[in-house]
Amino acid sequence: MPRNSLRFVIPKTIGGMLKLAGLIYSKHLQDGANSPLNSLSDYNWNEHGPNVQRAAEKHAEAEELTRRAEHCYRERNFLMGDVNGLVLSSRDLLKGIFKKTPKKPGEWGFEVNDTPRVGKVK
Repeated sequence: MPRNSLRFVIPKTIGGMLKLAGLIYSKHLQDGANSPLNSLSDYNWNEHGPNVQRAAEKHAEAEELTRRAEHCYRERNFLMGDVNGLVLSSRDLLKGIFKKTPKKPGEWGFEVNDTPRVGKVK
């Protein structure tokens, strides 16, 4: 007859770990002095348990900020349009107009570097 071994699934994500820890801590508080978790010697739920809820709140806040940041990046990317083309075309035009005064496009915000490029050393 095959022997079934029990496996405890431990979440791999922080959110899942915090959820499980919250459930464990709730049961520990419910059991009070009769909780078998009081016998832990290296870890103390009474000391660290209250931090679980605060950590879960901070995790939820961070997740919401991540969602908001992703939304902002999508909006930014949409609004960018062809900014790259505008900048490169403006550079090319200003280079042509100010051929004799190459530092002049700096007035438009371009960083003009006239030092020679360093070649690759073989």
